[in-house]
Amino acid sequence: MTEESTQDQPADLPNRQIPFSEAFREFIPTAWAPYPTEVPAELAAAGPAALRRRALAEAHPGERLVIPAGGFKVRANDTDYRFRPHSAFAWLTGLGSDREPDAVLVLEPTDTGHEATLYFKPRAPRTDPEFYADSRYGEMWVGTRESLAEMTALTGISCAPISELDAALGKNVAATTVRLLAEANEVITRRIGELRTEAGVDLAAATDGDAAFLVALSEARLVKDDFELDQLRQACNHTAVGFEAVVADLPEAVRRGRGERWVEGVFGLHARHQANAVGYDTIAASGDHANTLHWIRNDGDVRPDDLLLMDAGVEVDSLYTADITRTLPVSGTFTPAQRKVYEAVLAAQEAGIAAAKPGNRFSDVHKAAVAVIAEHLEAWGLLPVTAAESFDPATGGHHRRWMVHGTSHHLGLDVHDCAQARQENYRDAELRPGMVITVEPGLYFKATDLLVPEELRGTGVRIEDDIAITEDGNEILSSALPRDPDAVEAWMAAIWAKA
Repeated sequence: MTEESTQDQPADLPNRQIPFSEAFREFIPTAWAPYPTEVPAELAAAGPAALRRRALAEAHPGERLVIPAGGFKVRANDTDYRFRPHSAFAWLTGLGSDREPDAVLVLEPTDTGHEATLYFKPRAPRTDPEFYADSRYGEMWVGTRESLAEMTALTGISCAPISELDAALGKNVAATTVRLLAEANEVITRRIGELRTEAGVDLAAATDGDAAFLVALSEARLVKDDFELDQLRQACNHTAVGFEAVVADLPEAVRRGRGERWVEGVFGLHARHQANAVGYDTIAASGDHANTLHWIRNDGDVRPDDLLLMDAGVEVDSLYTADITRTLPVSGTFTPAQRKVYEAVLAAQEAGIAAAKPGNRFSDVHKAAVAVIAEHLEAWGLLPVTAAESFDPATGGHHRRWMVHGTSHHLGLDVHDCAQARQENYRDAELRPGMVITVEPGLYFKATDLLVPEELRGTGVRIEDDIAITEDGNEILSSALPRDPDAVEAWMAAIWAKA
């Protein structure tokens, strides 16, 4: 990382400042090629985003809707994490990848509906010190930023400089109901709080309104449009390529030691090369590590006799992400004990996928999958009660010792999408065409679990696929990756034969 060479940096970093001479200031803006005169083509996501803005506006007549992108988050000292916009901002603007830090979308009520304006920091002229001295926005630091006209062309939204935002937020605050996505940007939330206070607005009621707006934005994404479904298909296909690359390099992961990191790295390379990034921290869990549900430390060895539980997803540039889990025999062949557990989990997943259809409830998917899990646990003599008794909500639950998590969650711009939706519209809701959920049962037999036969201890299996609900059933978006154990072994062998 380079140091900021500017007089304009905060005074608390005096040791980082290298003054600019007047001669430099006169020299730096000279002899640059002109910026392009043609504006860029509209983003593919812009059209669908416009329809979403219209629907959101119609649901909030007469209200000012404020949706910030968010800002950079500090990783350490003056080093930030890579920027990712808030999912609601991306959904309503079509901006993905790392666009657009500190921007704010405002839907202003008018006599005929709402007028959308995107406030952001456009590029400064090269004669401005920002060009060379601003490590947050300067072209010398972060590349050429869009002009107002270019951003308007990309998004189809009227754009204005962020310097005009405060006036827009403060306009008629006392007489206009403002709905704010409060969690996205602390600075904007604080400023709107100040404006509300100055205008004598009931802060408790306004805060309640903001909370309801967060829920509304989450629930609005429950059903995906055609563009979103296509993006999720692409994310799943990219993820399949990443899994294949991991399998091809499994012998190297074994040879090098600390192979879980090697697996993580190989998948991350393909995620970044094909698309935007990983959609979440990759779980590369070998052996007993598979029994830690959110194992992301990934610092263990990958051994030939292990199962490798890999939970990973590629996030495409529009920020839609896949979420797929496969449990793979590192040797290429399941042992009888491993296959026994794997086939039980696969049967549970098949039951869950069959239940993922319109008219059923979201919770029916989990019930179908765990019923199969419990039946296997009973047949193996592990449950202290019958499978039916284990399902009693008041006195049962014994099967959850070996599968403690839920079977499904919604998927989209977030790996756990629509998480702020109300229970009646999520867990208790009917599945509808366009919804996308995961189906991911598992069985986890920790090495320290003395109730489990020794041959099964240290075995963890999860199988996860991404399922789009259709008019007459479902579509497995992640079908490019095999699930049947024989098919998995054949797939791995074919990859190694090509290596």
